[in-house]
Amino acid sequence: MLEGVSRRAFGGSSGTYNVRASELARHKALKTLRVQVALLDDSTQVFEIEKRAKGQALLDLVFNHLELIERDFFGLQYIEPATSNENPRRWLDPLKPVKKQLRIRTKTLGTCGLPVLYFRVKFWVSDPGKLTEEYTRYHVFLQLRRDILEDRLGAQPSTAALLASYALQSEVGDYCLEEHGNAYLADMRLVPNQTEDLEKKIIELHKLHKGQTPADAEFNFLDHAKRLDLYGVDLHKVRDSTNREIHLGVTAIGLVVFQNAIKINTFSWAKIVKISFKRKQFFIQLRRELTEQTDSKPDPSSFLQIVKKRLYKKSENYDSVLGFNLASYRACKCLWKSCVEHHTFFRLHTPRTPARKNLLTLGSKFRYSGRTEFQTVEDCKRRARVERTFVRSPSKRFARQTVPTPSDLGRKARSGSGSSLRPRTDSSGYKVTSLQGAKTPKMAWGEAQTPEDETGLADREDVDRGVGVGEEGVGVARPLAPPPAPPSTSSSSASSGESDVGASPSPDHQPGGGSEESAHGLVTIRMKPDEGGKFGFNVKGGADQNLPVLVSRVAPNTPADRCYPRLNEGDQVLLINGRDVSAMTHEQVVNFIRASRECHSGELVLTVKQNVYLAEELEEPAFQYVPEALPTSVSVGVPGSQTAPLHESMLLLSEGLEAGSLVAQFEQMYRRKPGLTVAEARRPENEKKNRYRDISPYDTTRVILTNAVSGDYINASYVNMEIQGSGIINRYIACQGPLAGTCTDFWQMVWEQQSTLVVMLTTVVEQGRVKCHRYWPRLYETVDFGTLQVTCLKEEETTGFAFREFTLINTQNQDERHITHMQYLAWPDHGVPDDSTEFLNFVAQVRQARTGMVEPTIVHCSAGIGRTGVLILMETAQCLIEANEPVYPLDVVRSMRDQRAMMIQTASQFRFVCEAIERVYSEGLVKPLAEYQQR
Repeated sequence: MLEGVSRRAFGGSSGTYNVRASELARHKALKTLRVQVALLDDSTQVFEIEKRAKGQALLDLVFNHLELIERDFFGLQYIEPATSNENPRRWLDPLKPVKKQLRIRTKTLGTCGLPVLYFRVKFWVSDPGKLTEEYTRYHVFLQLRRDILEDRLGAQPSTAALLASYALQSEVGDYCLEEHGNAYLADMRLVPNQTEDLEKKIIELHKLHKGQTPADAEFNFLDHAKRLDLYGVDLHKVRDSTNREIHLGVTAIGLVVFQNAIKINTFSWAKIVKISFKRKQFFIQLRRELTEQTDSKPDPSSFLQIVKKRLYKKSENYDSVLGFNLASYRACKCLWKSCVEHHTFFRLHTPRTPARKNLLTLGSKFRYSGRTEFQTVEDCKRRARVERTFVRSPSKRFARQTVPTPSDLGRKARSGSGSSLRPRTDSSGYKVTSLQGAKTPKMAWGEAQTPEDETGLADREDVDRGVGVGEEGVGVARPLAPPPAPPSTSSSSASSGESDVGASPSPDHQPGGGSEESAHGLVTIRMKPDEGGKFGFNVKGGADQNLPVLVSRVAPNTPADRCYPRLNEGDQVLLINGRDVSAMTHEQVVNFIRASRECHSGELVLTVKQNVYLAEELEEPAFQYVPEALPTSVSVGVPGSQTAPLHESMLLLSEGLEAGSLVAQFEQMYRRKPGLTVAEARRPENEKKNRYRDISPYDTTRVILTNAVSGDYINASYVNMEIQGSGIINRYIACQGPLAGTCTDFWQMVWEQQSTLVVMLTTVVEQGRVKCHRYWPRLYETVDFGTLQVTCLKEEETTGFAFREFTLINTQNQDERHITHMQYLAWPDHGVPDDSTEFLNFVAQVRQARTGMVEPTIVHCSAGIGRTGVLILMETAQCLIEANEPVYPLDVVRSMRDQRAMMIQTASQFRFVCEAIERVYSEGLVKPLAEYQQR
C-alpha cells in the first residue's frame, strides 16, 4: 500500500535528460569543421571547411585569404597530440583529410578549443632573388625575423644586430635623431638576449641604411640571412652509430649534419643514391667516388664510359651507407618524407608519377604531389605581374602576451605578439635586387619599394648576373643536366620506405620539344612555331659580321622557351635543319629559320653548342625578327614602305612589350657606365649635398658651379640627347630635388647655365616624406638665395599640373631673367600612373615651352633619375618619331645612363613610358613631320 502511494507521489516530480547524447547527435549532424590558423604576422584567422575535406582545401582557403601567388613555398604546420616526450611537428598533407590528420574526434568536437595550425615557410629558396613577388619575400622575412628572435638560427650577435637593423629600417624607415633619439628600441624586441650595448650597435647600423625602402631593407635582410648555416634547414634529432646525439637537416641542396649547432658534414643530392627508413632507422646510400687513376690528359670517350659505368652500377656495389637512429617510427618517417619532398621540389622539373604497385607490394607509397620550384618559377615568369601594396606588421614588443609556436630545436621562445595587421593587397608591386657578397651593411638597388627616386642605390660593377670571365672568354655558367639514372625497384617491410634520389624524368618525356645530345657537347633542339608563326627567339652574328651565330634573345612562353632543353641566350647555332650556318650571312640565317615554317613538317631543328659563348658585348644588329603586322592594339597608317625603320622599330616595341622581353632586357642593363668615377660626390665636404648617398653624378658629366660660395659641386648632370637625322640635340640638366641647404646652389646653377625652364616631377612631400625642399617663393613674394633674388609673379594649378613664372635677379648687377616653372602633380605616391593621358599632356606642354630653346632645360624629381629619365625618354622618342627615325627605348636608356647613372629607376617606369610611346605612335598623336616623310 505504502509502496504504491510512494510511486504516485514522486513519479511526476522527477526526470532525466541525457545532455551528452544530444550534444553528440548535434555534432554528428554538423557538416563543417572550424580550424584556427596562426599567420606569420601574429594574427589568427578561423576557417570553416567540410568535415571530410582534405588538406588542400584548407591550404587553398589560407592562400586565397592571403592572396599569395607564389604559394608553393608555404605550408601549414600543426603539433601532433603528444604520444611521447618529443611533441613532433607535422606538415599538413594536402591529400589526406584534415580531421584525420589533426585527430579530431566527433566526441570531443565542441568541448575543446579550435585546433590550431601555423602558416609557415616549408621550402626555403636558396636565393631570395628567385622569388618574383615582394609580397612573398615579405612573408619569408616575417618567418626569419621570428626564427632569429626565438634563437633558432644560431646567429652570432654581430650578424643578429645587422639583420635587426634591416628589420628596423623596414619598419620605421630612415633614422631621424629628432624623431627617434637613442632609446626608440627600448620597447622593441629584435634579437634574443637584447641588451643596451646591442641596441646601440643596432642603432648605428640602422643609420647606415638611409634611403632604403621597406622592400630594399627586407631584400638585404634575406640576402644576409641566407648565409646562416641554419637558414632553410629542416632539422631532425637523430643519433649516429656511436649513439651520439646530432641533428640531420634537410635543405634545398641535400642533407646536412649538425652537432651542437655547428655544420660538420654535407651530402648533396647529387651524391645520394637512395634514402630509406625501416622502423626507427634512417639510411642514406651514397655514390662511391671515382677513384680510378687517369692520365694527365685522359681520353674524353673513355672517361665518359667510366662515368656511365659508375652511374649505372647496381646498388650492392655502393659501399657507403650511413645509418641514423630516431626516437620513433613516426619521427623516422617524417624525416624520410621531408627528404622526398625537398628533393622533388628543388631538383626535379615535374614530380615523378608513382609507379603502379601490386597488392602485395609493401612500404610507403608517399610521393610529393605539389608543384616543383621549377614549375613555380616558370609559372610566375609567364604570369602577369600582380602589383600590390600591403600593410607591414610591426616588431614584437616587450610585455606582450606570447603566442604558442612550434620550436625547431626545442628552445623556449621569448616571442611577443605584435599588432595583428594582415597584409592586404592593392595595386603596387615592386622588385628589388641586391648586391652579392658584401661584408658591410649595404643598400639595395633595383626596382624599388616605392618606384620613385627616393630609393637608395648601391654601387656595383656593371656585370650581368651569371656571367663569369674565364681563360677562353666570357661565359654564363649553367649546370649540365645529369644523365638519366636507371629506374630502381624498391621493396621493404610494412614500416619502411625508400626513394631513388638519382632518378629523374627522361628528356624524352619533357613537354615542349625534344633534344639529342652528342658526345661532343652539341645538342639538337626541335621546335614548331606557334599559331602566329613565331619561334620566339632572335639571333645575332653571321659571316658578313665575322661573328658566330648566337641566340640573342628568347621570349618567355614561346616554343623556344618551352622546348627541352630550353634554348638559352648565348647558345651558338651551328646547324639549322642540318645545314651549316658558318658561311651564312645574318640575313640568310634569319631567312633560313623563317623558311622552316614552310616545310612539310613545319619543324625547326637546331644544332647548338650549349657553352653559352659570349666573345664580347656586341651591339644587336639592325635586322631582327619582326612580326608580319602590328597587333590589333597597334594599327596606324604609316607613310612609305611598311618596312621603314620607324615602323619596324614600333613593331619590335609592341612585340617586346607583349612578350615581356623588353622589360627583361631593361632589367639586365648596366645601371652605371663602367669606368666612370664619382669621386667629387664622395668628397666629405660634398656628401651632405647629396639627398641619397649612392645617387651621384659622374665626374665627367657633372655640372660645375663657378661662383658658388659653398664650392663647385651640385648633384646635377648634363644629359644631351641627339635626335638622329635631324641635327637636333636636346640639352637637359638632370638633377636631384634641392635640399634645404642646396637651394642657393640650385638657383646659382640656373643662373650660370642661363636656363629659363625648370621641370619638376614630384611634389614636395609624398607619403609623409620630404621629396624636395620648397625652393621657390609663394605668389607675389620674394626670397633671396645668396646674391640671387627670386620673385613669384604667376601661379596656376590644376589637378595634374602647376605652372609658375619667376623673375630671377642678380643683386650684384641687377640683371634680370624670366624663369618658367612647370610641375607635374599627377604621379601617384606608389607605382606609375594608371593612364598616360595626363602625362602625355604635360610632356606636350613641356615641348611647347622648349620650342626654339638652346639653353639646357633643368629637370628634377627627388633623386633625378626615375621620373626624370621617364620624361627625357618620352620627349626623345617623340622627337625621333617626328624625324621619322626608329625608336629603340633601350638605346635611349643606355645613352642616358652613360651621362647620369641609373636613369629610369624601375621596370614599371620603363614599361609605362614604352607603352606611352607605343600609344602616341599608334594613335597618331605624334607623326613624322612633312620634311622627313620622304626618306
